[in-house]
Amino acid sequence: MKTIEVVAAIICKGDKIFATQRGYGDFKDWWEFPGGKIENGEEPEEALIREIKEELSADIKVDRFMTTIEWDYPKFHLTMHCYWCSLTDEDFHLNEHEAARWLSASELSSVNWLPADLQLLDIIKSVTFSS
Repeated sequence: MKTIEVVAAIICKGDKIFATQRGYGDFKDWWEFPGGKIENGEEPEEALIREIKEELSADIKVDRFMTTIEWDYPKFHLTMHCYWCSLTDEDFHLNEHEAARWLSASELSSVNWLPADLQLLDIIKSVTFSS
């Protein structure tokens, strides 16, 4: 089975987490954390900054590593390196996604997450909203 290695940005603003809705592919309309494939020779953090610039026309600060998710989809194995991030300003544009939302803890389960991204919700809730 083919392995795809990607990065994902868990973008926080106050008590909200940024989620995007896919606008293409087999999982069109499903929700995910923005990011994408790591190119040859790229460090994960570099790939994440590049991908967010491409997908959202936005600049981010990669704050710290969160976790790596391993997930088997029907056609490939996904290795997803996840990082806590923040936007360096409020401006962004959806270049590849249909929609985006800032979700609170109670809203995280209100969207249809991709299976690999769904694995992150408990970690996010325990770290971000545990006060």
